[in-house]
Amino acid sequence: MADKDIKLVLGNNIRRLRKSKNWSQEELALEAGIHRTYIGDVERGERNVSIINVQRIAAALDVSASELLKVCAQTSSENAVDG
Repeated sequence: MADKDIKLVLGNNIRRLRKSKNWSQEELALEAGIHRTYIGDVERGERNVSIINVQRIAAALDVSASELLKVCAQTSSENAVDG
């Protein structure tokens, strides 16, 4: 898997889980203790995220870090970039 691909998997999983909680990027950022623009960059696959931030985001979403990296079938609507 290419570097860009795993970053997109991570970003898509974060976006899907965030939306399932009906949270904005700002709400997730507050829960995770991370800046809102960073969350947006991660969701778009534009950041090489540290393992510490993966853990912070996972904890905020109440899932394991491995869940954020899980490759799963995604619909085209989940791949769309939005805030």
